[in-house]
Amino acid sequence: MKLGINLGYWGAGMDGDNLAVAQEADRLGYAVCWAAEAYGSDAATVLSWVAAKTERIDVGSAIFQIPARQPAMTAMTAATLDSLSGGRFRLGLGVSGPQVSEGWYGVKFDKPLARTREYVEIVRKAMTRERLSHDGEHWTLPLPGGPGKPLKLTVHPTREHIPLYIAAIGPKNLEQTGEIADGALLIFPSAAHLEDTAVKYLRAGREKAGKTLDGFDVCPTLPLALGDDKDVTTLADTFRPYTALYVGGMGSRKQNFYNQLAQRMGYEKEAAEIQDKYLAGDKAGAAAAIPHELIDQTTLLGSVERIADRMKAYKEAGVTTLTLAPAGFTLDERIAALRAGTEALERAGLA
Repeated sequence: MKLGINLGYWGAGMDGDNLAVAQEADRLGYAVCWAAEAYGSDAATVLSWVAAKTERIDVGSAIFQIPARQPAMTAMTAATLDSLSGGRFRLGLGVSGPQVSEGWYGVKFDKPLARTREYVEIVRKAMTRERLSHDGEHWTLPLPGGPGKPLKLTVHPTREHIPLYIAAIGPKNLEQTGEIADGALLIFPSAAHLEDTAVKYLRAGREKAGKTLDGFDVCPTLPLALGDDKDVTTLADTFRPYTALYVGGMGSRKQNFYNQLAQRMGYEKEAAEIQDKYLAGDKAGAAAAIPHELIDQTTLLGSVERIADRMKAYKEAGVTTLTLAPAGFTLDERIAALRAGTEALERAGLA
């Protein structure tokens, strides 16, 4: 099992620290450094800067938002980043959510599965450097009856095949991801529930494509907080606002994929209470309503030994790249957590 690092969103007051974290991850041998985007910093610019300041670590988008870019633009960006980084780019895609898609980009959040499948088809075709034509439900290239003609990508990616990941949570999206992608980006993963909430759907998708999970990258992101095992409850409490935001306030009441995931993990009543309080403006109450077990199951908390044991569980559950989001109020704390990740992997016998 390999390790990754997720820098999250740029522009949160830790930009210089984020670069130092990426450089230390590069030095420690982490496999990939991911960057996110929502409605602030874009991931492509961040990744180009990180790639220029590192030597070996892959750089990946987690994720490029599908409503933000035409598929041909995404192919151009992926090819350019792969070329500039010397073949170190990984393309992560996701549909985002209805509030961002419709509120920020003005793109209707409808038929997300069909839109994703078609988007991936166009991106893959463009990156093969074939002349691009496509006749689908959501995109038609070239536009009929006009001056457009099939064009081909002029940039030569360093590699013939750039790894393509999809951020997936729901069963249907997970199954499609297994069918059409090279990896899955997961969030709020519980090792105890991973088979039933994700892996079995990914496996079904691979079988549809006549493949197995061999070579497919199951890549969840977990926050990590280093500390004494006696203080695990205190460590978990630091992630209450984060968990409340996603389970309670990310998306609309009817379309909150993280809330639905918590329900599938057995927290139906609690997920409903968290959402009710968060949407009513009681963020503190929503955070307080989160069961400690939900946080502990979806983070890495405590000593290196405890984290190592949890890493073994994720490996047994099918994880191939474990992406860490090290917590800390200072750069030194985040670097310490980063180093603890590599030490825990070695103690688990998984390095």
